[in-house]
Amino acid sequence: MTLAVLDRDRTVAKPTFNRWLIPPAALAVHLCIGQVYATSVYKSSLVEHFDSSLTAIGFIFSLAIVMLGVSAAVFGTWVDTGGPRRAMAAAAACWATGFLVAALGIVSEQLWLVYLGYGVIGGIGLGIGYISPVSTLIKWFPDRPGLATGMAIMGFGGGAMIASPASSWLLERYDSAFDTASGVASGSAVAKLFITFAVVHLLVMSFGAWLIKVPPPGWRPAGFDPSTVKQKSLVTTESVSANNAIRTPQFWFLWVVLFCNVTAGIGILEQAAPMIQDFFRENGESTVAAASAAGFVGVLSLCNMAGRFVWSSTSDVVGRKPIYMLYLGVGVVLYLVLALQGSTSVVLFVVLAGIILSFYGGGFATAPAYLRDLFGTFQVGAIHGRLLTAWSAAGIAGPLIVNGFLDARGEPGNLQAADYRPALLTMAALLAVGFVANLLIRPVADRFHEPGRTEPTAASADGDVVEAHDVERQTPLLVLAWAVVGIPLGYGIYETAAKAVDLFG
Repeated sequence: MTLAVLDRDRTVAKPTFNRWLIPPAALAVHLCIGQVYATSVYKSSLVEHFDSSLTAIGFIFSLAIVMLGVSAAVFGTWVDTGGPRRAMAAAAACWATGFLVAALGIVSEQLWLVYLGYGVIGGIGLGIGYISPVSTLIKWFPDRPGLATGMAIMGFGGGAMIASPASSWLLERYDSAFDTASGVASGSAVAKLFITFAVVHLLVMSFGAWLIKVPPPGWRPAGFDPSTVKQKSLVTTESVSANNAIRTPQFWFLWVVLFCNVTAGIGILEQAAPMIQDFFRENGESTVAAASAAGFVGVLSLCNMAGRFVWSSTSDVVGRKPIYMLYLGVGVVLYLVLALQGSTSVVLFVVLAGIILSFYGGGFATAPAYLRDLFGTFQVGAIHGRLLTAWSAAGIAGPLIVNGFLDARGEPGNLQAADYRPALLTMAALLAVGFVANLLIRPVADRFHEPGRTEPTAASADGDVVEAHDVERQTPLLVLAWAVVGIPLGYGIYETAAKAVDLFG
């Protein structure tokens, strides 16, 4: 079998291609790689199997996230030039291989192989997979880029909601002695789980790679007038290369914006379950049960996923700069209220944290559309890859800030709401820095534009522009594509909502 089928020119769609097949193709990848947020399910099992520490096992996740940012930056240009099918296939191969190598490490009791497999090889798959559909989605949805990228990146937030209950279910089948209360399964059960994920994720991600197509040159949706987009603030019809983008102040302002927003979100996400228990203590005992704390984590997962779609779609109407003013400005207020009044009511605490996490997810999903507004579609995938280094940095900074403050205040299990106040106020200050950085973003100077790469407008369009008037319905394929991603996502939402009921039950 030749690899030519992966070439970009083999993925060019007909003008009548139904663009609503592209979001499920992207979701097929993002729902799979979003499993990385479900590593806590088997974390205790690996600690016991390797007779290691939480820190050593937790490093697997940290390494994967760091490699996500690094690989997205390094391979970003290749993803744009090689095309989405080649990139998505490469991501599937790396992600599946990472699980297999990690499974070998578990069976052979070689922890370094788990680092290499899940952390490095799988992390490379994470980075390539995360950015691979972005520029394609934006080109298929020039009229609604926020909605398009929000649908895909929503999958990354929703992946853990599928993987978490599925992992627990599979571990029970692979180990009859699996203790659901402690979450400890045998090493062989975790190895079988990894092999199962390798096979399932390879199939689903390959389906997404097969489904993906790029629009034909000059294509645009029926009735879409590019000149109306140009009328919006900060939106350009020019193009900026990835190499030039990182030389602009706009890129680095947005880097700071994303770093601050992600760091603040991780401030709650990384400490969610113990945080709600510590906030509500009486006589040293928490009034929030462990099951309810798990329900709180489920609520945050739903808010994180919903925010990626809702807020990013809203940005198509209000604009990218105003929506980030909402994320950051309102976020400051929410963090202050959480720090000072969050312990007065469980409902208030959950609502505040949920909105903050929706802004966290929204920040991720809106970033590609913001980049498209500022730098055009020419190499937006590569630019997005470089921007994701802010995520890697935040993934290190967020836990360090929170855990550093908490370690100085006391021992886990004996902390109270007041002990979290310095960390939460620091997060509010970070959001304020991001708010200022967002205010400083202006249109990119002409000297950074690529000559001869102006995107077509209604006024400049010529006979080469292909407008999609008669779109093929492709109903059977549409149903299949959305079923492949919709059924697992529905399962994850149901399982998460069921657990969340314990919080208010």
